[in-house]
Amino acid sequence: MSALFKALVDPTRRAILDELTDKDGQTLFEICSRLTMKHGLGSSRQAISQHLAVLEEAGLVTTRREGRYKFHHLDTGPLRSIIERWPINP
Repeated sequence: MSALFKALVDPTRRAILDELTDKDGQTLFEICSRLTMKHGLGSSRQAISQHLAVLEEAGLVTTRREGRYKFHHLDTGPLRSIIERWPINP
């Protein structure tokens, strides 16, 4: 669970998750472009790639290859462990 919290603590990684929520299955180039245009983040592709690796390690992002392209997909499954551990009571 610590990898999950590590992934969520960074604002750039949360922005990446927001972008994958808006449009799932993006390449690194698409994610970088959207972060620059919508969030004003001027991070390098290498930096965004490292952020994606942290998100993938936490299980929040999965990838699939299609030819020379790598597509990134949001997986909210690991967030269920937080809800199960600390359920919200009405």
